[in-house]
Amino acid sequence: MTETAQREDIASLLLDRLGDERLGLRTRDRDWTWDEVVRESAARGAYAIELRDSCPIEGPFHIGVLLDNVPDFVFWLGAAALSGAAIVGINPTRGNEELAGEVRHADCQLIVTDSAGRERLSGLNLGLTPDRFLVVDDPAYVDALAPHRGEPVAADGVDPESLLLLLFTSGTTGASKAVKCSQGRLAWMAYSAVEKFGHVREDVDYCCMPLFHGNAIMALWAPALAVGATVCLTPSFSASGFLPDVRYFGATFFTYVGKALGYLLATPEQPDDSDNQLDRGFGTEASPEDQAYFKRRFGADLYEGYGSSEGGGAVVPDPDQPEGALGRPAHPGVAIVNSETMIDCVPAVLDKLGRLLNPDDAVGEIVDKLGTKRFEGYYKNDAADADRIRNGWYWTGDLGYLDEAGFIYFAGRRGDWIRVDGENISALSIERVLRRHPDVIAASVYAVPDPRSGDQVMAAIEVADPVLFDIDKFAKYLNNQDDLGSKGTPRFLRISDSLPVTGSNKVLKRELQADKWHTQELVYHWVGRRRVEDSVPDFRIMTEDAKRALNDEFTQYGRQRYL
Repeated sequence: MTETAQREDIASLLLDRLGDERLGLRTRDRDWTWDEVVRESAARGAYAIELRDSCPIEGPFHIGVLLDNVPDFVFWLGAAALSGAAIVGINPTRGNEELAGEVRHADCQLIVTDSAGRERLSGLNLGLTPDRFLVVDDPAYVDALAPHRGEPVAADGVDPESLLLLLFTSGTTGASKAVKCSQGRLAWMAYSAVEKFGHVREDVDYCCMPLFHGNAIMALWAPALAVGATVCLTPSFSASGFLPDVRYFGATFFTYVGKALGYLLATPEQPDDSDNQLDRGFGTEASPEDQAYFKRRFGADLYEGYGSSEGGGAVVPDPDQPEGALGRPAHPGVAIVNSETMIDCVPAVLDKLGRLLNPDDAVGEIVDKLGTKRFEGYYKNDAADADRIRNGWYWTGDLGYLDEAGFIYFAGRRGDWIRVDGENISALSIERVLRRHPDVIAASVYAVPDPRSGDQVMAAIEVADPVLFDIDKFAKYLNNQDDLGSKGTPRFLRISDSLPVTGSNKVLKRELQADKWHTQELVYHWVGRRRVEDSVPDFRIMTEDAKRALNDEFTQYGRQRYL
């Protein structure tokens, strides 16, 4: 096989791998060369076209996939690219009603799943007849593919504008939406990732994040396809299984999202943890402390990226960037904008600890004034499109700030800004303080209403054993953190052994925020500072009587609508 010029669509990238004898896909049970991956994909693509042509449903050619990270998921990504179909990744962590609603919203004509998935879907109203389900662990499925094995080709009409993916957003802070991603956009993202993070053909990429999520497809599968690297699958993320898998496959690269990294770092440290071939990882939500600890323990660098399923390319890493910075704006059109005045925010003023001294003036929404060409919209959601594209600009929904040297920092989601006593407080900065504590696996900070006006800070932390968690030591820890101001100290602290998460391991903040203190888990209430020399915060367990008293206070001040 010879090197080829950059391709403009995923179908062409796949066909370039015909004849490539390097391993393209590996599991613990079996290996496939890239040539075999393309041929398996083409057989499924041809089968899908036959099923499409016999489908009584008119409309777009969308294929729902409800599978763990198994080879058939990868083969169906390729099948969709070659046949001109679009893959709809079905999130198994959704409730039945929400899952069925997403399948219907995405107009799936075909569902690919396994026996367990078929059982779950059998009682749901998906608008599909039984012959519209392909069960990959049914022997009849293998038999049905046999007549469709031939020389791989792309179907007529496949081009860069062909829709390839409908990626449902995580829904951590609001309703999930289906993001459209064409073959051309995914190919562009693949080459961009190769350039940014040094992907090479010799890489062995460990895919432990779910393939129904953009992280695994955009940051791992697509760049691996672009350079011909090896993709290694594990059915689902396992903190205890991570290092054994990395060693088994000889993995050099992996991706992570959300609290998966917290789970990994919470495993008992061993003296030989760095005995592996891992070179780097890419993901989101790792603090500078987490990155340093991972490097020391496992011998690999973590690259914190910025991006989303909707858009990409707003920020590029810089080797000289300060700790905590994402990098530099990718082009002059990327700016931090005050969403009310539509004026660019002033540069951030930071103290020697990196604390932001002028948040009201410096923090705004990250906007790409040239980004509309990369955002392809949400499927059947004009209102959401309009929220993203305003004034001819692409609004990310994320907060950030620029320092005087031009480095960009992430300040959380648009809903992560908490107004306390007339001041804006960043939920993200508080979460980073909480996650530094050695007993904290994951943390989420969010606003709950003050009985009189404004917001109060509430935090939920995940620990190994809430009963054994020492709240007094934790309060002293909070008191000793120079980057945690008094107004950022949580007034409510929920202690959990399992915070609710999305299928991609992001904490479901909207569920926690809806619960407030109405939960069976331990909730501590800040009642002031103790009259002792160190004056640490005084947290006390919130009893049912205390909850009722707080509810009465809300009623007294006319804020009962928040209960």
